[in-house]
Amino acid sequence: METCSQLHPSNQKQSDDACGSDRACAADQRAELDKDATPSNTASNNCNCEEIGFIPLRWGVDSLYLSYPGMLADSVTRKLEALKKTAQSEAEAEQAKAQYCVGDHVFEVKDKGAGMFPFVLRDNAFRISLSRPKGGALPMAYVQVSSQLLAAFSPQRAEAMLSDVLLQLGDIEPAKVSRVDLYVDFVSCVDMESWNRHAWVTRAHKVGTHAVKGEFSGWSIGLGGVMSARLYNKTLEIESSGKEYLKELWLRAGWDGISPVWRLEFEFHREVLTQKGVSGLRETLRHLGGLWAYATDEWLRLTLPNEDDATRSRWPIHPLWACLASVDWGGDGGPLLDRFSSVSAPNEKQVVSRLLSSITTLMALNGDTCLDTAWDGLRLRLDNHLHNLSMWEGVHPRQYVEEKVRIKARRFNSILNREDEAPDYDEEARQYLRASRGG
Repeated sequence: METCSQLHPSNQKQSDDACGSDRACAADQRAELDKDATPSNTASNNCNCEEIGFIPLRWGVDSLYLSYPGMLADSVTRKLEALKKTAQSEAEAEQAKAQYCVGDHVFEVKDKGAGMFPFVLRDNAFRISLSRPKGGALPMAYVQVSSQLLAAFSPQRAEAMLSDVLLQLGDIEPAKVSRVDLYVDFVSCVDMESWNRHAWVTRAHKVGTHAVKGEFSGWSIGLGGVMSARLYNKTLEIESSGKEYLKELWLRAGWDGISPVWRLEFEFHREVLTQKGVSGLRETLRHLGGLWAYATDEWLRLTLPNEDDATRSRWPIHPLWACLASVDWGGDGGPLLDRFSSVSAPNEKQVVSRLLSSITTLMALNGDTCLDTAWDGLRLRLDNHLHNLSMWEGVHPRQYVEEKVRIKARRFNSILNREDEAPDYDEEARQYLRASRGG
C-alpha cells in the first residue's frame, strides 16, 4: 500500500489526524493496572492497523522467572550433593549418571551451581536453581520456565506443572515473579528502520540499533535495567535460536510464510512488578494488559518527531505503535503448540539434514555419485573409525558408542542412565582388545 511506504516524519500532519484518537486509546488504559479485571486494549480500525498492514499473530508471556520460598528436603539435598560430584567427575561415563528423575522429567544435574544456589537441574521445561536448607533469605527454588513450554501451555498451567515438581523436592510457598517478559509477534509493511532514535520517547537511558550480517535486525531500549524493550526481526533471530516451532504457530495464525515477523517484547523485573503491586504470580497474570499499557504509553512510545515542537511528550504516536499498544490482552493470545516434550534434544529434521550433508560431502570427496555404493562405503569408514577410537580408549566398540549415547542423553533429558541397568563390558572389552591385537 502507498501508506506503508510513507510513514515517515514528513507525513506528520496526516499521521496527526490518524493518531489523534490513538493517544487517547492508549492513555485510557493507564489506570487499568490497579483494577482486578484483566484490562482490554482491543485493536481497532481507529488505529489504522489495516492501512499499515498490521496483523498481530501471537502475544502473551514469553519468559517467566519464578522464586519459591520454602525448604529443600534433607534427603534431596544429600542426593543432589552426590550427583553434583558425579557431574564433576573426569570420566564422561560417570558424568552421564548425573541425573535426577521427577515424574516424567529426567533432569540433568549441573556440575556447577548458579550464584548462591549450589544445585541446578535442567530440562526442556525448566531450569531450577535450588538452595540448601536454612539458606537464609534465599528462596528454596529460583526457576526459569522455558519459552517453548509457554508456547504449549498457559502460564497458569505451566506453573502448576512446576509446582508438582518442586513439591517432590521440598516444602514450598506460593510463587513470586522475579521477571516476566511480554511479547507481541506481528507482521506489518512499516519499515522498522525508517525512524531514528529520537523517535523513541522513553524513560530509559539507552537506545540501540542492531544488525546481523549487515541486515538491520531491530531496536533495543533500556537493556540492562529493571525494565527494557526490544523490537526485533524474530524470523531472523530464529536462524540462530532454532525455535522453528514458532513458524508453525504463526502459520496457524495467518502468517503467509514469507513476510518477516517482528516481535515487540518488554522485560519486567521484580523491582518494577513490586512497585506496581503485582509481585505475586496470580496478580501479575491478572494484570498483563495493565503492564502492557504502562509499558507502551508511559515508559516507552514510538512517535513521529515534530521539529516545530520542543516538547517531545506532545509528539504524535506512530500508527504502528498505536496498533501495538492496543493489542487485546483480555482475549486469546493466539494458537498454542499441540505437543510438548521435556526432552531437549535437537530437532530430528536438522539432525537428518546434517547427516545427508555429511554423506554427500563424503561422496564428493571420493568422486562417487551412487548412493547405494556410498552407504556401503560410509559403513566401512564408520567401522574403521570406531575401531580406532575403541582401541585408543581400550573399550569395546559397543561400550564406546553406548557411553557417547548416554552422555548425550543426559544433556537431552531423553534416557535415565540408571547405574543398575548398565551392562558389564569389562570381559567383552578384554576379549575384543586381545582379538584386535592378534592375541
